[in-house]
Amino acid sequence: MSRFTHQIKSYWQQRRTVMGNEYRTIFTDGGAMLVLVFALLIYATAYSLAYAPQVLRNVPIGVIDQCRTPTSRSLIETFDAGPNTVVAFEPTDMQEAKKLFFERKIYGVVYIPSDYEQKLLGGQQAVVGIYCDASYFLMYRQVFQELVTTIGKTGAMVEFQRLIAKGANIPQAQATTQPVIYQAHNIFNPYLGYGTFVMPAIIMVIIQQTMLIGIGMIGGTWREHRLYHKLCPAGRKRMSTLPIVAGRGLVYASIYAVTSCYILGLHYRLFHYPMNGATSAILLFMAVYMAACIMLSIAVSTLFRYRENSLLLLLWTSIPLLMLSGVSYPREGMPDWLYQFGRIFPSSHGVNAFIRIRTMGASLSEVFAEIKALVILTIIYGGLACIGTHLVIDRETDGCGCGSPNDNR
Repeated sequence: MSRFTHQIKSYWQQRRTVMGNEYRTIFTDGGAMLVLVFALLIYATAYSLAYAPQVLRNVPIGVIDQCRTPTSRSLIETFDAGPNTVVAFEPTDMQEAKKLFFERKIYGVVYIPSDYEQKLLGGQQAVVGIYCDASYFLMYRQVFQELVTTIGKTGAMVEFQRLIAKGANIPQAQATTQPVIYQAHNIFNPYLGYGTFVMPAIIMVIIQQTMLIGIGMIGGTWREHRLYHKLCPAGRKRMSTLPIVAGRGLVYASIYAVTSCYILGLHYRLFHYPMNGATSAILLFMAVYMAACIMLSIAVSTLFRYRENSLLLLLWTSIPLLMLSGVSYPREGMPDWLYQFGRIFPSSHGVNAFIRIRTMGASLSEVFAEIKALVILTIIYGGLACIGTHLVIDRETDGCGCGSPNDNR
């Protein structure tokens, strides 16, 4: 019992020493502090400010009116009346419209032919040309949907007026021009905001990437200057790496707990993002997700021999990891091998679970598969972190003669 108590006390002292050393390293290293403490706040705020409008409004379009009649003018005024598009130019021909496209002054063109009014009032089908800039997908979707909806409503209104003129009553005319009406309910993202859609995924990826880069910078610095052996406790040549990994993990968990509370609390309120899901579910999920990210970061950090290695290797991975999470492109459209490869990263599971809890209001039981995967990754990467740390320290202590050979008790 005395030996066991002594061992526990030794582990506790070792972990406390490691935590103190880790805090000193972070807060005396400007680069590491910038990445680990401030990067999440800076990135989240910058992205949220950029996406603050949420929905594209007043997208400029052009109208080529070859008809030049009150009927065609009424259609143009309809395009200008909605909140999504504004008629900024009225080019005389397609050549002029093409020039406006290339200059990014318009993102759509409506071509009204000269026989528009004649066919419309004569009971014939009038053809209106729509040209949208599909090279910018968000603009294309906004312009195309607005123009198609407006033209559809105009056609229905013309037919409605024709039926009324023929003696039909209003209910009959409405049933003929609109035999089916729909009621749209946008659940989880009622205003179809782009920021509401993309920010939860970006936050999860930023948490993982800043950990990988910041902890990698510290690990590279320690290996470059042979500082790992300082973790070797006084009076012992060998050591258990579990208290080291646990101590380092608690340090990063405490830092990210503070920044994450701001992001998921005040930041979400400032930018009016959906705050669904139980608080207990959010806290438990974030604890498991951060544990997986921390263990992955510590494991990877033991591979870096120089500080710059972490930046060179990890800076370019943010966009691919966002893609593998299934946000920028649906997982169902990915090759199966690529989807399976993405599952080795905590962000792939974290993004899916976080969106379902925070945005959709899912319970823990409904994201149990993702949480289970994160727990498994935590155990695997935690084991690799212990092995990597042990190997690095072993090489250094063999060369520095830390402690006494007789003190391995």
